[in-house]
Amino acid sequence: FFMRQFLIEALPVELVEAARMDGAHSLRIIWHVVFPVARPAMAVLGMLVFVQAWNDFFWPFIALTPDGNPTLQVALAGLGAGNHTVDHAVVLTGALISTVPLLLVFAFLGKHIVGGITAGAVKS
Repeated sequence: FFMRQFLIEALPVELVEAARMDGAHSLRIIWHVVFPVARPAMAVLGMLVFVQAWNDFFWPFIALTPDGNPTLQVALAGLGAGNHTVDHAVVLTGALISTVPLLLVFAFLGKHIVGGITAGAVKS
């Protein structure tokens, strides 16, 4: 819904009409007009979906068997649980390792997000 609202507000009808007047067919309009305008929103949506899936804890905790291969977040929670003493160095190392993919995703998609923010700030 929010992606649709963004596209309605960010994509002026005049752009599509101008491309059609220039002789562009529907696929070319989508590829060369709509996708470049929607790139910041798709980058944000992709990043949010990845972060949500990566940090998912409850469903893997419920669905996976204790003997199986837990996700990283479930394994980190298991390190701090129990009657034994917690090795904080291991827990913090696991937390650091679990944040590296999130930082990489932001590093690769960050320029598209910032580009979308700055494109909206320019008066046309």
